[in-house]
Amino acid sequence: MKMVTAIVKPFKLDDVREALSDIGVQGITVTEVKGFGRQKGHTELYRGAEYVVDFLPKVKIEIAVRSDMVEQVIEAITRVASTGKIGDGKIFITSLEQVIRIRTGEMGPDAV
Repeated sequence: MKMVTAIVKPFKLDDVREALSDIGVQGITVTEVKGFGRQKGHTELYRGAEYVVDFLPKVKIEIAVRSDMVEQVIEAITRVASTGKIGDGKIFITSLEQVIRIRTGEMGPDAV
């Protein structure tokens, strides 16, 4: 089992959710986050004053999937989240040692 963590632009969330649903992903966890990479923030004008926005709003999507689904998940996210511009985001893949469904006590892939 793997944990796929994707950091994407907020306006791409619905597209990503729909693409994941289409390939059979049953659940995701979404967190609103802020950060920067090569983008390094930007300057904005507010009431005539310029100020620097260091951390840009992003959405973190976490998906626990069977190992055989990882490539499909990566392809779905990259296909719909890409704008071709800087700041599109990142995808991280980590191994899950164990998953337990609290309600039933199911373990492993059955709990996902």
